[in-house]
Amino acid sequence: EFSFSDAKEIVLKAQILAGGRGKGVFSSGLKGGVHLTKDPKVVGQLAKQMIGYNLTTKQTPKEGVKVNKLMVAEALNISRETYFAILMDRSCNGPVLVGSPQGGMDIEEVAASSPELIFKEQIDIMEGIKDSQAQRMAENLGFLGPLKNQAADEIKKLYHLFLKIDATQVEVNPFGETPEGQVVCFDAKINFDDNAEFRQKDIFAMDDGSENEPIENEAAKYDLKYIGLDGNIACFVNGAGLAMATCDIIFLNGGKPANFLDLGGGVQEAQVYQAFKLLTADPKVTLSWVEV
Repeated sequence: EFSFSDAKEIVLKAQILAGGRGKGVFSSGLKGGVHLTKDPKVVGQLAKQMIGYNLTTKQTPKEGVKVNKLMVAEALNISRETYFAILMDRSCNGPVLVGSPQGGMDIEEVAASSPELIFKEQIDIMEGIKDSQAQRMAENLGFLGPLKNQAADEIKKLYHLFLKIDATQVEVNPFGETPEGQVVCFDAKINFDDNAEFRQKDIFAMDDGSENEPIENEAAKYDLKYIGLDGNIACFVNGAGLAMATCDIIFLNGGKPANFLDLGGGVQEAQVYQAFKLLTADPKVTLSWVEV
């Protein structure tokens, strides 16, 4: 059982479904959604400035997302940080390992400033991950000596987890090492394939809809995929690919989409009716773009 008195350092992390928390800003004025302290008395002071306030990051709406939960845990020392992820890549029809020795920061910044530090390994879904691929990725991440084998073993375990839970993304940042010589997954973000819900009932039962916008939860009742955006043009589209292309076209012509709404295949009359109700209920919407 975790005790403040036993910990040399304590970490508090805002629990929201968005990245970039470390550089986020609370509506209370507190900067950062992740805080470290060696003083147990400070934990309560920080928590009061985090719980109940909106946290704005580069991945949240402008008004931010309300923080209802915090993770409070013993902080581990990190001697080196790397980035590792497994993603589904349609261009190669399968999973891809993505890694960088520059971890603990926004991977987008690394890709933009130092693309040569991004390493990829395509996995043949029929053959699975090879030892040589795991070893090569571990080496590219900068793990040396015994740590290289440790890292390769963790990479293989993460790949097997990726398959077992029907994930579309398993991102570990930082994927690092401790001063004691241990390879540790310090923080992770996992996305699941909605189409695998029938196989992963225990996982989907943990979904906390309280962090979603009410309109997203209402849309889900009718098997509609809805994501709210900042614009004024409602997008009513059949198919995720077409929906994304429609949003791009609107942007390219100087407009701003108010949402991403995918009707999916096999649309029923009741779905279309509910979709229009949801779109017209948004006060930002001044016109609707229908494309099926």
